[in-house]
Amino acid sequence: MGDDVKPGLIRIEASLVRSLERVLSPGQLQADPALVAQGWERRFTADAQRAKEAMELYEQLGYEVAFHFLAIYTRKKSD
Repeated sequence: MGDDVKPGLIRIEASLVRSLERVLSPGQLQADPALVAQGWERRFTADAQRAKEAMELYEQLGYEVAFHFLAIYTRKKSD
């Protein structure tokens, strides 16, 4: 990636983080410790429609999926 592109991407990422912080509290941006302790991995935060699409995709990939306070969590299915 060219040096002229990186600063733009950094600004976009910073803008997205600030936008999320306006909508979600810091606690909502962090992984839920109870879910992590149960083997869940926090993937990302999404609106309901995008979450539905992502959950279907993760299920097709063989993961258990949980939608918890706008965040998607996955873990490998136990046999």
